[in-house]
Amino acid sequence: MELIHHKILGITTIVYLFIFFAHIVYFVVKKEIFLRSAWVLIYFNFFLHTTGILFRWFESYTLKMGHAPFSNLYESLIFFSWCICFMVILMKKRFMYPLISMFSILGALFFMAYASISPGVDKSIQPLIPALQSNWLHIHVITCFISYAAFLISFISGMLYFMGFRWAVLPDKETLEEINYKSIMVGFPMLSAGILTGAVWAHYAWGSYWSWDPKETWSLITWIIYALFLHARFVRGWRGKKIAFISIMGFLSVLFTYFGVNFILSGLHSYAT
Repeated sequence: MELIHHKILGITTIVYLFIFFAHIVYFVVKKEIFLRSAWVLIYFNFFLHTTGILFRWFESYTLKMGHAPFSNLYESLIFFSWCICFMVILMKKRFMYPLISMFSILGALFFMAYASISPGVDKSIQPLIPALQSNWLHIHVITCFISYAAFLISFISGMLYFMGFRWAVLPDKETLEEINYKSIMVGFPMLSAGILTGAVWAHYAWGSYWSWDPKETWSLITWIIYALFLHARFVRGWRGKKIAFISIMGFLSVLFTYFGVNFILSGLHSYAT
């Protein structure tokens, strides 16, 4: 029997698709009603997405395996998408322009669709392995994925910075640079917290704060890239394309930390599939 949360999250994926197309129509016809409709759908879908996650959490208890839905690749993809939607809403008031919200929602749609249709993603609710049976799981996963969502927005801003001379609908380059910077100012402390809580959790689970596991190593590489971004901006005074390039490289490192380590390398985090 299909669990309720699968149906809710399936509808959520479809609504993300509608949000993306509402942005496309807005750019084509230049009617504000389509942009307003997109934002109504964003708020509605955030509620729906949250409901789907909570139902999966509740249903894990009905199956006698009660735990937060953060334990495997399917659940992390769903939560990553939720964090992206959360960041879009969080940054709407000052920094969210239609192109950035459109590409951010496209990112959320991609991760939801991948979770739903990829044959390699196990969608079933499974009992936690002993290493995951810790309250540190919640703090570690939440901080890491909020940072990833913030870094996605910085990545989009960096990419659009290089495309600015072609896109008349873009915000000016100073605004893109500010969005890039503010996103990383949200993401960097969250990533730092994620690494620190992960170290504490590792000591609890495996008896060592740091073991140079591939995911630990690539998380550190990602942290160094964004630390270089902040150093270059504050100390060296870098602006423009150099800063945009660093933010792009940072998110590519995020993607490798998330996907590459799971599918290419092996280590203590190989269970996250």
